[in-house]
Amino acid sequence: MTAPDEPLSAIDLAILDAARRCVEEFGVRRTTLTEVARRAGVSRPTVYRRWPDTGALLAELLVRELRAIVAATMPTEGTGRARLTGGIVAGAATVRSNPLFGKIFRTDTDLMLTYVFGRLGRNQRALIDLFAAGIRAGQQDGSIRDGEPEQMATMLLLIAQSAVQSAGTVAPLLAGADLDAELRTAIDGYLVPGSAR
Repeated sequence: MTAPDEPLSAIDLAILDAARRCVEEFGVRRTTLTEVARRAGVSRPTVYRRWPDTGALLAELLVRELRAIVAATMPTEGTGRARLTGGIVAGAATVRSNPLFGKIFRTDTDLMLTYVFGRLGRNQRALIDLFAAGIRAGQQDGSIRDGEPEQMATMLLLIAQSAVQSAGTVAPLLAGADLDAELRTAIDGYLVPGSAR
């Protein structure tokens, strides 16, 4: 198994791409390492040498997918609060529209909770660290209120996860750009200096 930030070989990329296609077509439960290997054009032992089972492969796929989304959606301009708020809102919207996550939310919601949201795993820890760094930057430039950055970041994770997980449930009342606007208001209001603690 490769580390999330470690460069991938061409074979690793082929296997992860094949896993993504399988999940998008079949869902998590019906994705097998045999089918992933066939689509990647490699043998099953080649896959097993890298990932011991389907769960490990899919967990790494989801970690990498989420990290790519965060990297693509986190703004680099503006105050610390503007960057953090904008990044969380854009990231949540991208996860909601992502074909891989969308398929899992539709067909394997309980497994999505296990792989991504059910425990404080690699994804959650990385997001908390990222949010905490953004909070520290905003506290330094005066755009984010005082408070313990890791605790505040954990609260932001809970808010963002809820907006992603429950988006389908509340879609008749709050969807798309309206959901993004309300999420932005909630996050910004939580971070703004002078907000109640």
